[in-house]
Amino acid sequence: MAPRGIRVALTGAVAAVLAAVLLTGCTPATPAPPPLGAAFDYQLGGAYDLDSGVDVVVRDRIAPPVAAYSICYVNAFQTQPGERGDWPDELLLRDASGEVVIDPDWPDEALVDTSDAEAVLAVVSPWIRGCADDGFDAVEFDNLDSYARSGGLLTRGDAIVLARRLVDVAHAAGLAAAQKNAAEDAAVLHSSSHFDFAIAEECAAFRECEAYTDVYGDDVLDVEYADGLDVPFRVVCTFRERPRAMILRDRQLVTPDDPAYVYERCR
Repeated sequence: MAPRGIRVALTGAVAAVLAAVLLTGCTPATPAPPPLGAAFDYQLGGAYDLDSGVDVVVRDRIAPPVAAYSICYVNAFQTQPGERGDWPDELLLRDASGEVVIDPDWPDEALVDTSDAEAVLAVVSPWIRGCADDGFDAVEFDNLDSYARSGGLLTRGDAIVLARRLVDVAHAAGLAAAQKNAAEDAAVLHSSSHFDFAIAEECAAFRECEAYTDVYGDDVLDVEYADGLDVPFRVVCTFRERPRAMILRDRQLVTPDDPAYVYERCR
């Protein structure tokens, strides 16, 4: 993919076309989601060369994109491990005793106070625009359902509003936007927050793939984990309800030089 943000001098003809578009009230097209059914890889544990035939890849926002449809991972609702200092202290959610609220499954991740959308946007918007400037094609927003782990301190409504604002920033930057997990909220996140596609983890293991495909159709990427399936992956690939694009990874998402590395995809 060509890097985004390349500036080209407008010729008189191009300027005229742009003026005509503005006069007719047309708006730019929504950025495109990944190609339907394309083979993909999920590289959040470290970037590495793509296997032959892989056309879509998800990488952390600090990793470089590649010559494929590249999706930029952004943890917008919780802090990344080791990166709590990227957030103002007042944006970290605190309980009644003043203690920072931590994700019970990820002890290195603190929950962000999503009730203050403007303050969250001030932190996350530059990351989103940075993804676009670096040449990514889309952005994936993680932990949309942090409210469910907040002990009632956060609300679903605030999460949906914040998600809509984040998607607006992504679209303005020329990026498609992916809903990450939160199967139970897929319908409202698509209709109200305007996500373009979904990235699910273990939707087959948890029997919730149709919660995504009923909303997004084939615009769903699913990552299953080798330690989370009760049947062989090749059997999962035969499930009628599985998303068209599904892969198997090791849970730590390590690189191929690690003995724990696992990568398979449905054919």
